[in-house]
Amino acid sequence: MSKRDYYEILGVAKNASDEEIKKAYRKLAMKHHPDRNPDDKGAEEKFKEAKLAYEVLSDSDKRAAYDQFGHAGVDQQAGMGGGGFGGGSGFSDAFSDIFGDIFGGGGGNRHDRVYRGADLRYNLEIGLEEAARGTETKIRIPTLEECGVCHGSGAKPGTTPTTCTTCGGHGQVRIQQGFFSVQQTCPRCGGSGKMVSDPCTACHGEGRVKKHKTLSVKIPAGVDNGDRIRLGGEGEAGVNGGPAGDLYVVIQLKEHAVFKRDGDDLHCEMPISFATAALGGEVEIPTLDSHAKIKIPPETQTGKVFRLRGKGIKGVRSQAPGDLMCHMQVETPVNLSERQRELLREFDTLSSGRNNNPRAQSFMDKVKSFFSS
Repeated sequence: MSKRDYYEILGVAKNASDEEIKKAYRKLAMKHHPDRNPDDKGAEEKFKEAKLAYEVLSDSDKRAAYDQFGHAGVDQQAGMGGGGFGGGSGFSDAFSDIFGDIFGGGGGNRHDRVYRGADLRYNLEIGLEEAARGTETKIRIPTLEECGVCHGSGAKPGTTPTTCTTCGGHGQVRIQQGFFSVQQTCPRCGGSGKMVSDPCTACHGEGRVKKHKTLSVKIPAGVDNGDRIRLGGEGEAGVNGGPAGDLYVVIQLKEHAVFKRDGDDLHCEMPISFATAALGGEVEIPTLDSHAKIKIPPETQTGKVFRLRGKGIKGVRSQAPGDLMCHMQVETPVNLSERQRELLREFDTLSSGRNNNPRAQSFMDKVKSFFSS
């Protein structure tokens, strides 16, 4: 099967500059990278094809051989992604070259490798009502942005960075350890392949400056504690014109005075009087939107749960809202007058039988049985 022309694969002319070849490869690599196209074999093949074409055309010696002899001039060198494990453009260089363009790794034979900016995290605390209904808010975050004076180069305007003399612009050096050759980040240039002799005074040679920016964040209705909202490209600026990272806004719910959230359901405790619990009645309970009335049957005990369907929260991925669980808490009266105490003593005397206090009598029967056994 005949191979496609490498210039045709990248979509550049045969007299294209190194910069044009690099830009064309980066565009194709970002478009067809497997991480962006999971389970797409066609995209994976195009990614590999563009990678191989770039490995040849970005190397001056390989490109000259290819221009003169075509694929036959580079096929032997192209095995294992270059000149084998020991060569200067070996498998590890080719591997790191891909991720250097896309994700910010090192390697390759370029003097201006691109690094993706770091992702940022922002913890946003919101109320339960805001989480249920959705809202829009503004946040102010610290970040690193490309220096506007040197445009990210780190060099003083009018000057340009020079090639690192330690790694020759590769960004990595090889150290021989016994039979093995180990590749690591250049200690002098930190992997950039460049040296800035006259640094920019605005960013002190870093190419990026610390700033604060204000962003508007849309909170979808139904978000829960720990949910993340991704703001693409709002992280730290990339290096050498690389893409910016992303900002992840992590939702944290404030403690609510009345409700506790459990998924899409809400829970609340409703205190009721001793008389209402014994005789029954109607009580008004709060909901997240308004209020509702429920009927309390006679002889209601503490802990009895009443479910109000559809009065919870409709989650981001839910088809219907959850429920509101109202837990009854029979309240013991306090600050009693003498007359009230008298009546309670009389009531206690009249209601001391098994018919009025079945749970207490049952418990005492179990205690007697335990000690008599």
